[in-house]
Amino acid sequence: MNFRKAARRLHLWCSLSIGMLLVLIGLSGAALVYYVEIDRVLHPVLDVKPQSPDWDKALVTLRTAYPDKSGAWRFEVTTDNGTIPARYNNPVEKMGQGFAPMMVWLSPDGTEILRRDYWGDYLMTWLYNLHFQLLMGDVGTAIVGYLGLFSLVLLLTGLLSWWPRRGQWLKALRFKKRSAIIGLLYDWHKITGLLFLLPLLLLSLTGAMLALPVETRLVLSLFSELKQPNVPKTVVTVQGGSLIAPSVAAKLALAALPDAELAWIETPTMEGGFYRLRLQAHQDPSRRFPHSYVYIDAVTAEVVSVFNNPTQGAANTILNWLHPLHDGSVLGRIGRVIWLLSGLSCLLLFVLGLWRWLLRKPYFHWNNKPT
Repeated sequence: MNFRKAARRLHLWCSLSIGMLLVLIGLSGAALVYYVEIDRVLHPVLDVKPQSPDWDKALVTLRTAYPDKSGAWRFEVTTDNGTIPARYNNPVEKMGQGFAPMMVWLSPDGTEILRRDYWGDYLMTWLYNLHFQLLMGDVGTAIVGYLGLFSLVLLLTGLLSWWPRRGQWLKALRFKKRSAIIGLLYDWHKITGLLFLLPLLLLSLTGAMLALPVETRLVLSLFSELKQPNVPKTVVTVQGGSLIAPSVAAKLALAALPDAELAWIETPTMEGGFYRLRLQAHQDPSRRFPHSYVYIDAVTAEVVSVFNNPTQGAANTILNWLHPLHDGSVLGRIGRVIWLLSGLSCLLLFVLGLWRWLLRKPYFHWNNKPT
């Protein structure tokens, strides 16, 4: 058996064994490219007049509306000055269900709760759990990670199976005049695979790295030191004093990293502790999930830890790029469209390949000869 034939066999076996799962991941990923936009269309109550967000009033509103939620709240700092999205991790209502925070959306002035839901109970987060975990929790996340690695094998064996001999590149790239449908299916499968090869390789690699963070960090640490934020361990309690407001913490964090933009504000508990502010520092490609942090004492307003991630070395830089590359946001509008089509191409590639394979079986009585 020569090398090309071995690549074709491996490509076929991978396709038949994990193809449907990859289609499921690809289609759900295609929908998640426009996660925020689709969710907003499905919930018109979130369509509000933009104004500067008031996180101080939002926190008061949340503490008043949910007095049993005395832990930390996380505010997402959006760029459109619309609703204020907030999360409460580990609510008792979802105890034992893994990652299922309570999701709340407030009016921009922070005085009104517009919507409340739980992660996984509405369409877009259900699709996220399907895409990232196959609805199987942590075990599903690991499966998705290794499926990403097998997807790399599938794509590369497909490329090797097609790879033309010297001097035959133009012939290999064009459609041939064929009378049999099996040949047309091959041409369409070939062209579709070549068009989306690079995006699918990138999506498979970044998806595997995101789903397997421990393994990813271990590999990266072999080549470059991987640095972590210095997380304060001492819990400060309120003793007759009051906690600083989120807006004060935000100003302090921006002063500590003056070239950065706020992405998340995590409040302390009602007993005290630290504000944890997540920021997009200079040269960090991820707007929504950056990796720079500022920790602020909620009682004394002291900046106790600053972690400017893009300055921490190659391994940290690679981790910075995973999210924006995987969701296509770093490439702008055109990139998101390409990522959408790439997710849809998984279904097309699977159907074309499966159809062609079935036509080669003796129990399909077609007037086609393999080409």
